[in-house]
Amino acid sequence: MQLNVLHSLLAAAIALGLSTSAFAAKVPAGTVLADKQEITINNASEPQSFDPHKTEGVPESQIAYQLLEGLVTADAEGNLEPGSAVSWESTPDFKQWTFKIRPEAKWSDGEPVTAHDFVFAWKRLATPATASPYASYLTYLQVENAQEIIDGKKQPDSLGVKALDDHTFQITLSSPVPYLVGMTKHTSLLPVPKHVVEKLGDSWVKKGNHIGNGAYKLADHVINEKIVFERNPLYWNDKETVINKATFLAIEQPVTDVQRYRAGDLDITSYALPPEQFQKLKKEIPNELFTPRTLSTYMYEINHTKAPFNDIRVRKALNLALDRNVITDKVLAQGQTPTYVFTPTYISEGDQIQQPAYSTQPMAERIAEAVKLLEEAGFSKANPLKFTILYNTNENHKKIAIAAASIWKNNTKGLVEVKLENQEWKTYIDSRRQGNYDIARAGWAADYNQATTYGNYFLSKSSNNTAFYKSKAYDDAIASSYTASDSAGRAAAYAKAEAILAEDAALIPVYNYVNTRLVKTYVGGYAGKDPQDDILLRNLYIKK
Repeated sequence: MQLNVLHSLLAAAIALGLSTSAFAAKVPAGTVLADKQEITINNASEPQSFDPHKTEGVPESQIAYQLLEGLVTADAEGNLEPGSAVSWESTPDFKQWTFKIRPEAKWSDGEPVTAHDFVFAWKRLATPATASPYASYLTYLQVENAQEIIDGKKQPDSLGVKALDDHTFQITLSSPVPYLVGMTKHTSLLPVPKHVVEKLGDSWVKKGNHIGNGAYKLADHVINEKIVFERNPLYWNDKETVINKATFLAIEQPVTDVQRYRAGDLDITSYALPPEQFQKLKKEIPNELFTPRTLSTYMYEINHTKAPFNDIRVRKALNLALDRNVITDKVLAQGQTPTYVFTPTYISEGDQIQQPAYSTQPMAERIAEAVKLLEEAGFSKANPLKFTILYNTNENHKKIAIAAASIWKNNTKGLVEVKLENQEWKTYIDSRRQGNYDIARAGWAADYNQATTYGNYFLSKSSNNTAFYKSKAYDDAIASSYTASDSAGRAAAYAKAEAILAEDAALIPVYNYVNTRLVKTYVGGYAGKDPQDDILLRNLYIKK
């Protein structure tokens, strides 16, 4: 017997704790709107692609969410809302889910959005020829046969998804996933227009070809300069959308970002303000400064395929010797918190995760232990450990890398020497994916508010695992979360997995993020409360 979780839009709203008003910009009564509803936002980087199956970063997701809408979406505070799906239900064991697609949903060329588009998109994601960096997301979701398809052992048609009719999309899982609905918001699971992709192939995303089902259409794209969106009149809830035109810029440097904002060229900055200006901005324009704590971790990713980083003594020494407090309190000083674990402990079901014992050890003891480990591994002042930190072009990442290099050198009594290398975003992503680095600056932002979004990253077969870390014990710990009978059991599994990561010194966690943004006071609809800090243009409006 099926447990009917949600029967209708009204039931969906009640079950999700939402109002039953239209899901778009919430303009308070009495607000006077500006005649010109246009906005300019810094998105920080030129994207890898506009294809949701070819991307993996935050800059790309912020573009995808404007052009495409998944089964569910979110409001300005990050609360889930029905998107392309108007309702859903699951079986009592949470192993089969059925979503009803909105009959009024259309692509921007007027064709209907159907369950067949979702089936096509999810199969395309799994297909090895697509080479999606997020193919593993279907495995995280436990979709039947996903990993076998990714490994080339089964055909894409065997993926556990089907269209029961034009407006009924069904997902069959190999293990129960009670939190599946929130996972379906992710960019990798956005629909793509089957009728366009089959005709144009990968060129469907080019300017002039792009067809989407989101609140906005792609109007213009000048590489490394700007992306322009215009309102999509065929979006199912266009009547509740307010912003008519939006321009995303690709300003990489935080100092330039602030300069352009203060000159009036920008309405919203990117999410990383320059540390040296933070206190001044806080004093001068406090009403425009937002610092939401996000479900994100800044780390140094270790290439496990490269010697000497395949030596646990080296990895442990680097973890011990790095004083995170210097980075969070002296270099940044914006509210970031040091961490020694990958998963933010404040994420859903992350409450049992413990910081490792060395996190409370006096720094002098940690330094002594780090030096001992490096010497045991064969390093000395005459033969120091030499490596390069790779980071994507950004002054903040450079400042942190300079500080880390100095801390490691000083705290190991000269046994470590570090060089820095910066690359622009797309090249940096490719270098990490190809394993062309020693240690790389990296950040992981939660794909959804649940600890598995972190736990899945370091799985041996994860397409996100650019550290190339492999551990059967770790894989088994994450696998055990799917057989747990309740939330506490899952939390215990995630805590065990995190303890294995720490014991293996699989990465060098540094801090948990706050996103520091400037937002003009006339911009409405940005709450600064979304733990993922996604900006959806359809939630925004310009006040007079």
